[in-house]
Amino acid sequence: MTGTAIAELRAWEALDSRGRPTVGAQVLLDGGASGRATVPSGASTGRHEARELRDGGTRHGGYGVRNAVANVTGELAAAVRGLDAANQAGVDATLRAADGTDDLGRLGANAVLAVSVATAVAAAAGQGVATYAAVSEPGARPLLPLPMVNIISGGAHAGRSLDVQDFLAVPLAAGSFAEAIECCSRVRAGTAEVLADRGYAVALVADEGGLGPVLPDNRSALDVLVAGIERAGLQPGTEVGIAIDVAATQFATGESEYTLAAEGGRVLDAAGLVGELASWCESYPIVSIEDALAEDDWAGWRRATEVLAGRQLLGDDLFVTDPRRLERGVDDGVANAVLVKPNQIGTLTDARDVVRRAQAAGYTTVLSARSGETEDDWLADLAVGWRTGQIKVGSTTRSERTAKWNRLLQLESQLGGGADYAGAAALHAGREAVR
Repeated sequence: MTGTAIAELRAWEALDSRGRPTVGAQVLLDGGASGRATVPSGASTGRHEARELRDGGTRHGGYGVRNAVANVTGELAAAVRGLDAANQAGVDATLRAADGTDDLGRLGANAVLAVSVATAVAAAAGQGVATYAAVSEPGARPLLPLPMVNIISGGAHAGRSLDVQDFLAVPLAAGSFAEAIECCSRVRAGTAEVLADRGYAVALVADEGGLGPVLPDNRSALDVLVAGIERAGLQPGTEVGIAIDVAATQFATGESEYTLAAEGGRVLDAAGLVGELASWCESYPIVSIEDALAEDDWAGWRRATEVLAGRQLLGDDLFVTDPRRLERGVDDGVANAVLVKPNQIGTLTDARDVVRRAQAAGYTTVLSARSGETEDDWLADLAVGWRTGQIKVGSTTRSERTAKWNRLLQLESQLGGGADYAGAAALHAGREAVR
């Protein structure tokens, strides 16, 4: 035995930030170290994602995960017991083989990911290092990511009061991660003041901690956010940019057809939606656009990549952290950035491979949390160790969000001059390679 060999797996049904069950797991090593992880779940999910296992029935409205928990302590434990936790790729390959399905739907992607992450945390503990260090490439300097912070939400994150899912602040001028978070916290407070001044409710908080006001149309959220940046004493476009998560799959009503329910049912084709986004870019300091078109509207995405060039064009539902879909995007010259969510693919090894392939192709990478999150902070360590350059975990409120920010603040303080901060340059890294 190695001291980092997997000796035992434990698991339980936990609750995520929306009060729905999720899988918690603990990996215990033969040397005495252990690692624990609880995994997130999304509300705005693409149909190509790895598949969670839910119990169905009436308990927890059908969202229970007792079967997934049993799979952790049953089949998955039997498969990985005795394996070296420090060999993440080997453990993850064994987990995937044990499930035997492409989407991990038999044993549950939630069960598999819980074991995968807990293994990484346990391996780090067994080696006496922080998780970020254990997942880093040998000799690589830690990199604190540029944060993308949720300010106003609509879509599936806020009762669809707006069609567009999220409007976020990007701290362009900050020289450190701590400065970046302070900047975005000011913007959120300033935006709340603007909403209150204009007579909109500010007590409505969305899934990811952003403000969830009922506004007359999607464009008005951009007006409010710009005013919020100015209220915070900051300059839109130079000190703070805007990112939008369109989440177009959520309001696609046909092949290349999009219906804006919050705007009286206005219907646009792909060209019309791209034109709408282009007009916003002309009027507002938008630096990043996520899921501009629906997950399978590849033709629309090609048009968006041409028309909206010069900005970060981020694929979430489009790529779902899947190396095969990313490869198609690279081959077709579609988008120029990838949102990386480990639970979309089911193992840390697969998610890391997507980061590596994207960066090799000149695509920027943004590590992302989900709308149904937990207080675990392992995502922050992955961002630093994998050098993703950017991270998106929600707003500056709610503990499941601040847990990740706080871990990054801790790492920045501890590492001092031993780490770099990605800053606004992360938005443009390698982009010329895909033009």
